Amino acid sequence: NSFCTLLLSVRHHQSAMANIDWSGIRAKMPMEKTADQRAKRNELFSRFDPNGNGYLSLAEVDKGCRDVLGLYEIFDAKPVIMRAFQAAKGANDKKNKKGSHGPDYIERCEFRLLFVYLRQYFEVWQMFDEVDSGEDNRVNLDEFKAALGKIESWGLKIDDAEAEFKAIDKNGGGQILFIEFADWALNKKLDLEDDGEDAE
Repeated sequence: NSFCTLLLSVRHHQSAMANIDWSGIRAKMPMEKTADQRAKRNELFSRFDPNGNGYLSLAEVDKGCRDVLGLYEIFDAKPVIMRAFQAAKGANDKKNKKGSHGPDYIERCEFRLLFVYLRQYFEVWQMFDEVDSGEDNRVNLDEFKAALGKIESWGLKIDDAEAEFKAIDKNGGGQILFIEFADWALNKKLDLEDDGEDAE
């Protein structure tokens, strides 16, 4: 019975990865620094910002991923949106005047970065989902050890799994949370082998 559950879990992870249209995701989020892509971003920003105040809240970004971009895969991965929002919203802080709303929201000049971070964190979310075989949004040492082959295929060979696990588990809770995994994966430059990046 537990074997059947494990098999279903493996099939779920494999089918989830296989169904992601990476080129489609990139096409919906104009990230390049070209005039054409900038124009697309400006048009999208206006649609993300229905009240026209020039700032995007987390709720507006969340809603925009679903209603404007139609990126349901990302909309369903709330930690991805949260991390991308947190990473992008501070990019323009040095230029903000004292008392402005800028540090708490996404401004138009940070919108491209939001797309970059959404793409990066969504890729890391797929890795995290692959490692998290228990599907409880955290990774224990056994799950981490079982995923060493996958992690190596993403570009990192780990010799001492326990030491690496402890290094990732910043709060020492005995479980790796997504935020901890994401910081580590981005720092180590892990790369999914089938995310379409090499093809471009």
